[in-house]
Amino acid sequence: MADNKKRRRTNPTADDGDNHLPFKNKLKPDSAILDILKDFSTHTSSSSSSSSSATKTLTLQDLTLPFTCREVSDLSLSSVQHNIESLVLSIAHSILSGDGFSFDVPSRSAANQFYVPELDRIVLKDKTSVRPFANISTVRKTAITARIMQLIHQLCLKGIHVTKRDLFYTDVKLFQDQLQSDAVLDDVSCMLGCTRSSLNVVAAEKGVVVGRLIFSDNGDMIDCTKMGMGGKAIPPNIDRVGDMQSDALFILLVEKDAAYMRLAEDRFYNRFPCIIVTAKGQPDVATRLFLRKMKTELKLPVLALVDSDPYGLKILSVYGCGSKNMSYDSANLTTPDIKWLGVRPSDLDKYKIPEQCRLPMTEQDIKTGKDLLEEDFVKKNPGWVEELTLMVKTKQKAEIQALSTFGFQYLSEVYLPLKLQQKDWL
Repeated sequence: MADNKKRRRTNPTADDGDNHLPFKNKLKPDSAILDILKDFSTHTSSSSSSSSSATKTLTLQDLTLPFTCREVSDLSLSSVQHNIESLVLSIAHSILSGDGFSFDVPSRSAANQFYVPELDRIVLKDKTSVRPFANISTVRKTAITARIMQLIHQLCLKGIHVTKRDLFYTDVKLFQDQLQSDAVLDDVSCMLGCTRSSLNVVAAEKGVVVGRLIFSDNGDMIDCTKMGMGGKAIPPNIDRVGDMQSDALFILLVEKDAAYMRLAEDRFYNRFPCIIVTAKGQPDVATRLFLRKMKTELKLPVLALVDSDPYGLKILSVYGCGSKNMSYDSANLTTPDIKWLGVRPSDLDKYKIPEQCRLPMTEQDIKTGKDLLEEDFVKKNPGWVEELTLMVKTKQKAEIQALSTFGFQYLSEVYLPLKLQQKDWL
């Protein structure tokens, strides 16, 4: 009898934990949500197909801007090698004619960047600055520039790839800090008119992907449903990737590794067919290239799940509009029309996130939020302006993990399904 009583006491408790999740009673059957997603995916695919067949993709050359812009393109190793040799030859002529040794370096400062609404991305203007060897303030950076170009030339001759860390360790005393060699690497890429991947210098693997995607990696077929909860590391050089196949209905772009792990372990991509990708924080070049390739080839909508803070929106904007640091390559690195799914500032009250799970914004957070409100790419989207204004007004932020207050699986079991059901994205 005592055992039976114990069983009767514990069963209702288990039911309470499952049935009393906030807003779970609003969820429709999965089949109904899948029908909504199929309509959304079909509409996105047909829109992409009709727009691409009716008109060619708009480029900088199609626009009449009041200034000249600088853009790079993918170049072969032989072309990169030729560009380096031509540049070195012109420098040699300059030295022999008595004009000294200097580099004409494209300026990547904020003042030399411009948001183009028609393209929905940031571009780099054509302003340059002179980096002379005979000037005490620039002599070291000029030497670093020459050394980086020498190393890139070696890579072209050998036809091999190295990481940015490898590049740094070739001359630690000169470079001193990897941030310095990384910055000059971007300068060199811009000077030569090629994408950074054309230089055969890659970053270490950072991003991961899991879900309904099959692709070839250097000839090996990879099924991302069989990669476990850790997923497949995104290849650092995109030229290894090809033959993308998927039956997914959308791509879910996740800011944080913790949220990614939750969704991967819960096999969210089997319940709602999707591809889940994350760069584990700040977007790296490989993940940005991979996301663009998926969007272009598979013609799937992209929904973003980021923290409800100014930095979450900045990360989302880097994927969509490009980063100011690499604005010269925004045509290759940006993914158009990414929808902001969550976590949005209005969700904090809508989903009744407890006060103890919200964080007060710091002065720097508020400043970043106000600065974002002045950005043209934010002003273009009224929904973003409304959400960001609410965030700055309430001075509250929250991470995706704040949803765990209702249960560790609330994100995958209630929050995301309800968002998808209601088409609640911007």
